[in-house]
Amino acid sequence: MTGLINPARGEAVLHVDGRPLILCLTMGALARLEAALEVNTLEALEARLATLSSHDVLVIISALLCGEAMSAADLAKAQIRPAEAAEAITKAFEGAGA
Repeated sequence: MTGLINPARGEAVLHVDGRPLILCLTMGALARLEAALEVNTLEALEARLATLSSHDVLVIISALLCGEAMSAADLAKAQIRPAEAAEAITKAFEGAGA
């Protein structure tokens, strides 16, 4: 799967239930995050991301998924390694220049 991602675009791989899925920070993902985390600006989103719950992490993964419709509730039932999730989210944000 690594050959199918574009790190320059900010894509990262996260295994969900053993399946490699692509995470990517896009404008659409930012809009979904603002709505889900109930903030109105990128500054407010940045501040909100400083204090995350485990549910917030699932919301972030859901927003960053490319081509996969999985809600935070779906992801809560899935097997996801926390360290891998943190690394993939970080790569997606860093790769996008966020």
